[in-house]
Amino acid sequence: MNDALSFKIFLAVALLLFCVAGPACAEPSGKLVIFHAGSLSVPFDDMEKAFEAKYPKVDVLRESGGSTKLARMITELGKPADIMASADYEVIDQMLVPEFAAWNARFATNQIVLCYTPASKYASEVNDKNWAEILQRKDVVWGHADPNLDPCGYRSLMAIQLAEKFSGQAGLYDKVLANRPEKNVRPKSVELISMLESGNMDYAFEYMSVAVQHGLKYVTFDDHINMGNYAMDPFYKTATVKVTGKEPGQFVDLKGSSITYGVTMLKNAPNAEAAEAFLAYLLDENGGLKILKDQGQPPIVPVNVGTEAMHAALPDSLKAVVQVAK
Repeated sequence: MNDALSFKIFLAVALLLFCVAGPACAEPSGKLVIFHAGSLSVPFDDMEKAFEAKYPKVDVLRESGGSTKLARMITELGKPADIMASADYEVIDQMLVPEFAAWNARFATNQIVLCYTPASKYASEVNDKNWAEILQRKDVVWGHADPNLDPCGYRSLMAIQLAEKFSGQAGLYDKVLANRPEKNVRPKSVELISMLESGNMDYAFEYMSVAVQHGLKYVTFDDHINMGNYAMDPFYKTATVKVTGKEPGQFVDLKGSSITYGVTMLKNAPNAEAAEAFLAYLLDENGGLKILKDQGQPPIVPVNVGTEAMHAALPDSLKAVVQVAK
């Protein structure tokens, strides 16, 4: 065998081994199941289209909803999923790690706002100073997401608590909640959008990104209230909401913190190859993170995990774009 032929065989074998050893040469295919927060529906729809255009052999199947509810579908009902993206990264930490997931990447932020439409009662006068008083008016219909199923729900309640503390108006929280019947508490925050648009609701607490994506009017709150500034975490922690726990009859007290989204790949992901490829796209500054930014949701750059152990557990293809930040 001459040297030229030997070299060609060597190159062919090396290339084959390189492709087998990693995802660089293999094109992902098959169904990719993604569970994600309802507030990520619009940007993830765009990401799905871009990703499937890049990887036409992959069929992305998304299920949106309250992040807590989706996590329970994994832990309690055994629903198969490849990726879980939560509106509160702590849902992944508390419900999925370490049994169902090994790491949790924090990739985006948000803030709570009060949404309304031109048809909402008192739309011409509502502002960041009088919104709480308007929500107490008997002819006003307002609502929020279920705090037991959707992080936007407990964050909405926390925002009202923080408004009471920041304004010094004792009893404000109870007065505002007294004008909100249980029927106005919806399983997930995005359900409130259709109620606003149909005129069946005047005001609803939402994430700013959702308001921007749906072209809604909204009142912004001071940083002491909106839960969008990590520097305010000590103040946010003074707000507490009781929600249902993992077991029937069990309750957990959640403390406020700045809004941070998390994403993970499940340990038993049926299509780990496609999941890894999608996560590489999601966490790319010119890919998924750019879509988030363009749609009113600030991405976290660089994306980070909370411990060295989580970073070590990341797929090798993601380690370069994810840092450790406690």
